[in-house]
Amino acid sequence: MTVRLYLNNYASVVEVQVLQCIARDEQTYAVSLDATPFHPQGGGQPSDVGWLDNVCVTHTIIENNEIIHLTNGYLPSGKATARIDEDARILHSRYHSAGHIIGHMLEKEGWIPIKAHHWPGEAKVTFSPTEQAQELTLESINELCNQLITENLVCRISMNKDGLREVGFGMLPSYACGGTHVNSLGEIKSIVIEEVKRKKGKLIVYYKV
Repeated sequence: MTVRLYLNNYASVVEVQVLQCIARDEQTYAVSLDATPFHPQGGGQPSDVGWLDNVCVTHTIIENNEIIHLTNGYLPSGKATARIDEDARILHSRYHSAGHIIGHMLEKEGWIPIKAHHWPGEAKVTFSPTEQAQELTLESINELCNQLITENLVCRISMNKDGLREVGFGMLPSYACGGTHVNSLGEIKSIVIEEVKRKKGKLIVYYKV
């Protein structure tokens, strides 16, 4: 099984071993590695892209519990340099961390996050109400979240008693999460709440960073 280096916010350039490279069509190859810094699509986060040596990694996915790197060229078995697109990784991390912050702040107001989608251009967090749920405006959510960003809380990554990875910031509670995140909240810079919508009893918060 591929070692998932990205779970520890690993370096963006690492030496890896190409285990297998299989053609999927005339332009796409499926590459398996012994270890990878590439985050696969999932958990509400887009996949990392980048390069294996000089071959482009256009998408990273999970198939049959294995990480597959889709490339636009063939790679022989053996050593290769894996390099993620840092600009894309940083943007995805900012969005994912912002989603966590929105979840934390609305939980304090009686709303429980039930799902999230952290893609740039379509990011949203969906909540279910508790009996203590407060009415919130776009402006109030925006203020709550950006106030927390100014505290620049540091990211904490740990494993719980069930062996699941958890991510938290400062003394905030941790969420089970396999995504990538900023090192501290100040790196998000700002959260803009674009829309707050009620649908079938749920609260949907759309945002951008």
